Amino acid sequence: MTNNANTTPNTAPRTTPDLFLVAGATGTVGRQTVRELLSRGHLVRALTRDPDKADFSDFSDFSGSGDGVEVVRGDLADPASLVPALEGVTGLHLITFDGGGFAALETGPEIVELAAKAGVRRITVLNGGGDTPLQDAVMAGDIAWTVLMPVEFMANALEWAQGIRADDTVREPFVGRLSAMVHEGDIGAVAAVALSEDGHGGKSYLITGPEALTIQDKADALAAARGREIEVVELTEAQALEQWRAAGQPEEVIGFLLEVYGNTPPEGRTPIGTVAEVTGRPARTFAQWAAENADAFRRV
Repeated sequence: MTNNANTTPNTAPRTTPDLFLVAGATGTVGRQTVRELLSRGHLVRALTRDPDKADFSDFSDFSGSGDGVEVVRGDLADPASLVPALEGVTGLHLITFDGGGFAALETGPEIVELAAKAGVRRITVLNGGGDTPLQDAVMAGDIAWTVLMPVEFMANALEWAQGIRADDTVREPFVGRLSAMVHEGDIGAVAAVALSEDGHGGKSYLITGPEALTIQDKADALAAARGREIEVVELTEAQALEQWRAAGQPEEVIGFLLEVYGNTPPEGRTPIGTVAEVTGRPARTFAQWAAENADAFRRV
């Protein structure tokens, strides 16, 4: 926290909340990082390429009238656009891909230089599935950094919502695969702690949920939450390819899905205690996530 001493005699010091800039603030993790920072009493600048589409009114429980979030225009692919947004910022949350075309950002060195000039003290980076130019630049810089490496998001289950609403069915390949999927709110919580507290610099945090689940386990949790049974239908690899292509998935994404679904690495299916260790509270279960999002899976 930044303390500004009041010059008036016999008056207690006034405390000003720290200010944090969150890139990708309208995304799955970015929104939760904004929410967690607000809940801790901080001020947030939400960086987005399209401020007109940014809506944080549902966070009014933390920010009163909503004035705890300042929405600002900026683009990580255009570092010059970040200069006014970085003014007075204590911590900076970054993503590694361009929000428009999802290409790996090459502007890391410029962003880090601007952040250092602005006096930023901490940076968190949401890992994009491996080393990226932006993450490498942050780790090579002098600002305390923390890399966040979440496994599968619980929010990915929303991809099933249309099929479940239509005919109570989930259609997926590799239905026996295990996932230690993590609640996006817990990723945001780890980010908020790393941004606002000392002791997390130079660390890379693998972030998982508290349990390893099959697709059937997840379908059962969603069924319990919405009050209606869900059938799991296993697709062959060929059927899965057809389904993903019909949905417009790029070939590189399809290749990635085949790899991680067909041969999930140990870190993606092994729960660890990062969330509790960093935040002091247990990681949320998929059953909790399902209860929070049950309406998305109910028939209208």
